[in-house]
This record gives sequence, C-alpha cells and structure tokens, in this order.
Amino acid sequence: VLAELIEKFVSHLSESRMDCYFSTGNYKAMDADVKKENLSSVQQLGVEMTVRYGKYLNLLKEDAENGLCFVLMNCEEFLKQQQRTVVSSLCCLQECYAGYDWFASSIFLIMSGDSEKTLTFLQRFSHLLVSAFLWLPRLHLSIHLPVTTVEYGIHPVYYCSAHHIEMLLKAELPLVCSAFHRSGFTPSQICLQWITQCFWNYMDWSEICHYIAICILLGPDYQIYMCISVFRHLQQDIMKHTEA
Repeated sequence: VLAELIEKFVSHLSESRMDCYFSTGNYKAMDADVKKENLSSVQQLGVEMTVRYGKYLNLLKEDAENGLCFVLMNCEEFLKQQQRTVVSSLCCLQECYAGYDWFASSIFLIMSGDSEKTLTFLQRFSHLLVSAFLWLPRLHLSIHLPVTTVEYGIHPVYYCSAHHIEMLLKAELPLVCSAFHRSGFTPSQICLQWITQCFWNYMDWSEICHYIAICILLGPDYQIYMCISVFRHLQQDIMKHTEA
C-alpha cells in the first residue's frame, strides 16, 4: 500500500511543471545483466546488507541481489548526466559518490525488490525538491548547485537541514542542546549520520518507511521535525548520559 501511495504521488507531481524543481534529461536503463563485481567494495558490502535485511523482513526473493545491483548501477549512470567536473584534492569529490546509496536501497525494499519500478520511481522522484534532501547522492557534484558549493564538498543536507535542526533544538530542547555543547559533539553530526543512512540501524523498518513517506508527502522540512522529535524522545537518556 505504501509503495503504491508514494509511487502515485510522485508520478502525479513529476508530471506537473510547478512541482518539478529539477530538470532532467531522458535516460534509458542499461542492460539488466549487471554483475555485482562492477560495483565498488563499499557498494558490494551495502548490497549484501540490504539483501540480508530484505530477506529478514520477507520483502525480497533469492534473486534480489542482481535486481539491486541493476538499480544502483543505473542510478549512478543516470546521476552522472547531471554532474559537473571538479578538480579537487578532496576524497569525497573524486568521481562517484563515496558512500552507499541507502535511499535507493530503501525504495528497493519498499517496492519489494522490483528493480524496474524502483528505477522508474527514482527517475521521477529526482525531479522533485525533496529528492535533494532524502537522496544524498542526488546532488553529488550536481550541476544544480553553485560551483563554489560543489567545490567545498558540503551537502545541502548539512548546511540546510542540520543547521535548522540545531537552531530548532536551541528553542525546543535547550537541555539537549546544552548536553551536546558540553560534550563537544554537535547534534548536526549525528543527524547527518541518521539522514545519510535513512535511519537504518537506528529505527525499525516500519518507522523508516514512515520517515520516507512523511517527507515525500508533506515536504523536506519534515526531515528536520523528525530529527527534533527523535531528540525529544531520547531526552531523558541524553540527560542521564550527560550526568554520568
């Protein structure tokens, strides 16, 4: 039901010029016979973890690995069409996105391992503003960002979402904000970790689905509210750890 809901919603928005924040060219999917060895070692490890988790949740079948590899390779090629060349010594700016694509993997699980549906969804989703915040590889070396922003290697999730989380935390949860300040560790660091991983390893699968659906349906600012609500939920534990 969730897959159908976000699929129809994104399909509807991507057909409206008013809602299409990013313009993208036409892309035809590559050959379905994509080998796992074509992926980086980080991606290969991510594929193994995703498939293992998907089988544990009874969402994936035995041949799911090839389907996920197909999605990841095509996403990489599709996003390359919207990247600029930057000469930089920063490791994070060397060609492909350095980490694993947790958002594409999450959508793959939501779509029950249907690679064609996943890829179609992601291509449509890439037109929308919310894709910049939920799907981190989306704006890697992107032509949609100013050159200076790309050269610094700082993702909009850090200077938009994480910045607003810290501002809201001061107003909404001053004790939590103070605890972080005393620890010498910033809330934005942990939030960036949560957001990059789509809350994998932090929330249950149903909650991860709710996070993705809420942000798609209600807007990217709900990413900020979600992080604040998690901090509110953890406030007592944070205070205990601060005292200890």
